[in-house]
Amino acid sequence: MNTEKLILVVNDDGVTAPGIRALVEAMHGLGRVVVVAPDKPQSGMGHAITIGSPLRLESTDIIPGVEAYQCSGTPVDCVKLAVDKILHRHPDLCVSGVNHGSNSSINVIYSGTMSAAVEASIEGIPAIGFSLLDYAFEADFSAAKHYARELAIKVLANGLPEKTLLNVNFPKLPLSEIKGMRVCRQAQAKWVEEFEERLDPRGKKYYWMTGRFQNEDAGIDTDEWALANNFVSVVPVQFDLTAHHAMSHINQLLS
Repeated sequence: MNTEKLILVVNDDGVTAPGIRALVEAMHGLGRVVVVAPDKPQSGMGHAITIGSPLRLESTDIIPGVEAYQCSGTPVDCVKLAVDKILHRHPDLCVSGVNHGSNSSINVIYSGTMSAAVEASIEGIPAIGFSLLDYAFEADFSAAKHYARELAIKVLANGLPEKTLLNVNFPKLPLSEIKGMRVCRQAQAKWVEEFEERLDPRGKKYYWMTGRFQNEDAGIDTDEWALANNFVSVVPVQFDLTAHHAMSHINQLLS
């Protein structure tokens, strides 16, 4: 009987992104590592799936020495196809990322990185999404690799609570300046969007989304606070969107 751990690595930045290579390196030696990632960037896709067009899945040697596949679909498609067509069983762990840019606070809703991890969790697979607060292609993933490996080891050994996954964000700092990991809640913050109106070369209007991140949550137990204070934020996430705290109020409203 094969007791080797099986680790699925996915992302939303695409199979060529430096972040996924860093995550593969972090998982090295912990088990059999298989990569299934989009063939192009899929940031901001959330939990989208492909239903109106065919999906293509091809092996690639983009990461030397690692079994890897590129998929024409979304990050969630990658997880579904990996389990059904490549692994033929649930892996022992699914890690997603390392995303180029933050997925703290409300960003978790829009994130393809986190949605891939959520999909794995829905399937009963222990899952972690990793993001680094640095959008640069040449970002330093050293600290992310260190903590991603540490967390993976702990989760492989101990699992996670049922229907729970982890949203992990790394500050843009060298390893020596990070104070450690902090378990947090998701900050109550949002994006204030604006749409800049422009004209294309033919004189037709189009719109480019801009805006700013607005955090009015002063709590010292949030992911935004942790990141601003040089900690790695670790937020337990669930995919049950029921507002349990509102059940009594809605029952009274409808009575």
